[in-house]
Amino acid sequence: MKKVLILSGSPRKGGNSDILCDEFMKGALSTGASVEKIRVAEKKIAPCTGCYFCRKSGGRCALNDDMGDVLQKILDADVLVLSSPVYFYSVCAQLKAVIDRCVAKWTQIANKELYYIMTSAEADEDTMDGTLACFRGFAMCIDGYEEKGVLYGKGVADVGDVKNRPELMQIAYEMGESAGY
Repeated sequence: MKKVLILSGSPRKGGNSDILCDEFMKGALSTGASVEKIRVAEKKIAPCTGCYFCRKSGGRCALNDDMGDVLQKILDADVLVLSSPVYFYSVCAQLKAVIDRCVAKWTQIANKELYYIMTSAEADEDTMDGTLACFRGFAMCIDGYEEKGVLYGKGVADVGDVKNRPELMQIAYEMGESAGY
């Protein structure tokens, strides 16, 4: 049974990217996979200070917050889903803090199947390039990663708009199904 970890970066509970995470989760659960969704905004995760205490302490961070537990879940997962609304053509701050804090044990994060979920108010073709580049930059630091799916939820601004886009909801569900197998 695969262990799926969904990191929902949306600061809005029930926001568009968060809703797509829920659909992904439904799809993965339908296969019998073990699935956990973490709403990053509900955790206390400070930004990395670049002190490199982690280098001298076997990967333990000098900051004492929720990231230690989140990082262990990242290490334990077979499948990692990174989800973010697009803010100023990039990943939201909440999820970026998690990505940066992975530096404490980045060499131990290995062999992950990766899925990316992004939403934006704009529908321009290049709207999500910066966010996707951030996700892929993180992936390039993971030995044995495999990018399995990308969901581009463009043109959804207000909370819940994505529910009026059944094609996006279906893609999220199907990506979750494929993650569970």
